[in-house]
Amino acid sequence: MYQYNDFDKDFLAERNRQFRAQVERRIAGNLTEDEFKPLRLMNGLYLQLHAYMLRVAIPYGTLKSAQMDTLALLAEKWDKGYGHFTTRQNIQYNWPKLTDVPDMLDALGEVGMHAIQTSGNTIRNVTADHFAGAAADELEDPRPLAELIRQWSTDHPEFQFMGRKFKIAVSAAKQDRAVLKAHDLAVRIVQNDTGETGYQIIVGGGLGRTPMIGKILHDFLPREDLLPYIEATVSVWNQVGRRDNKYKARIKITVHETGLDEFRALVDARYVTIRPTFTGVDQELLAEIKEHFAAPAFRNAPTEAFDAEYEKNAIFRSWVDTNLSEHRASGYSIVTVSLKKQGATPGDATADQMRVLAQIARDYGHDELRISHEQNVILPHVHKSDLPAVYAALRAAELHTANIGLVSDIIACPGMDYCALATARSIPVAQQIATRFDELKIEHDIGHLQIKISGCINACGHHHVGHIGILGLDRAGVENYQITLGGDATWDAAIGQRAGPGFAYDEIVPAIERLISGYLELRESPEETFIEAYRRLGLAPFKAYLYPEAQANAA
Repeated sequence: MYQYNDFDKDFLAERNRQFRAQVERRIAGNLTEDEFKPLRLMNGLYLQLHAYMLRVAIPYGTLKSAQMDTLALLAEKWDKGYGHFTTRQNIQYNWPKLTDVPDMLDALGEVGMHAIQTSGNTIRNVTADHFAGAAADELEDPRPLAELIRQWSTDHPEFQFMGRKFKIAVSAAKQDRAVLKAHDLAVRIVQNDTGETGYQIIVGGGLGRTPMIGKILHDFLPREDLLPYIEATVSVWNQVGRRDNKYKARIKITVHETGLDEFRALVDARYVTIRPTFTGVDQELLAEIKEHFAAPAFRNAPTEAFDAEYEKNAIFRSWVDTNLSEHRASGYSIVTVSLKKQGATPGDATADQMRVLAQIARDYGHDELRISHEQNVILPHVHKSDLPAVYAALRAAELHTANIGLVSDIIACPGMDYCALATARSIPVAQQIATRFDELKIEHDIGHLQIKISGCINACGHHHVGHIGILGLDRAGVENYQITLGGDATWDAAIGQRAGPGFAYDEIVPAIERLISGYLELRESPEETFIEAYRRLGLAPFKAYLYPEAQANAA
């Protein structure tokens, strides 16, 4: 991964020194909260429902073991012993004291990490496919490109005070594991008919109050034109986007109101002006960055030990079948470590668990870890001969749950337990659903099913693109949960359809149980997934299971 040079280290040290002084002024009363707010947001510090929250950037979800150890240190020394991994490939600390935050930032700086642009109306943490550099279906590793965009966007003078935040994702795989079409802008590395590699640009995606699927702005952009084209796109939106209403300020609204063709014309015109200012230095920098992302020295070793354990150990076999993915190198696997043990808070990891993961990566994973937008941890490069030992270490740390892609692998925002914006609880609903289906012992029979839960309309839990989406709202002071069906976070992205009236807090888990029981009756075969059955049958038959009383009255 990218290594900070002297400029980066000096820049970060000075940035942290400035923020330490700002914190001291706030504590002394020389800054009001209104004056302090924009300063703390520039450094990833929020004021949540009960305490401050520090959001740390994990660029394109990539970590070294030493960095994971530092994240554990922050959790143990300055928080309550755990951290929360988010859908933006970040980590959040929910209980830091304001006086400790400068020390936390200094500790992060020592291992090349920071919290810059994890908040505010600027370009946020650039995300990527969490299997990047390892996936068998990948054209090339997209992380050098993500790093180039990160460096270009960090403290970019034109884009620090925009109308709203701006989120960018990058991928180079056939399968979309980065939710590209739900981003303000996405870059997909592709090849044209002649075999030339370039970029497809997607713009105007986003969830929240007005969910929209991104549209193709440019079908094939040459490599050397990428940064000026992105800058032209963000610059146009920054100039013509709405600022009179924050709910209509995102680029998705600008593209919708302006029209894709007209927006493209504006970008093209701006690009003509910007392009001459890019003299090729960005391509030289990209070439240097790529050197830092060289593939590890994959080893050629026998896999008989893995094969034998797979045959004799049914529990190990279940974990392998559920949590492993195909690697591009022979003899290797990609391991997804679930942070969704049934009954646990989705995305939470204790300091001890982070250290275990760091050590496993050192011992068996070429010193690399990834964080997925699905709130799990990835060991991208594990040789099959090491998998029995990896599984044993994960099991000892209670990180061996075999549920990736199943009912209990739920994405959930922090909800009203932490967030000042939330209107309902998310975490307890996720915990209860996972626990219930664990009791029923039918998760593997149900098969691939993505449930996503948000505690407010801002959709941090991505409920709009869940096969089953759950949105918690406030109805006259009472929590009410709406269900959407048919959402999709892949290349065939779709916004889920609202099923009908919402459910009370004590009704939502039974409603989900009825819905999934209905799916098991409706599917044509055990191989037909929930989303496939929904696309074949439509909303009506599933709605009948959700609202049996309405069905009975209609009859």
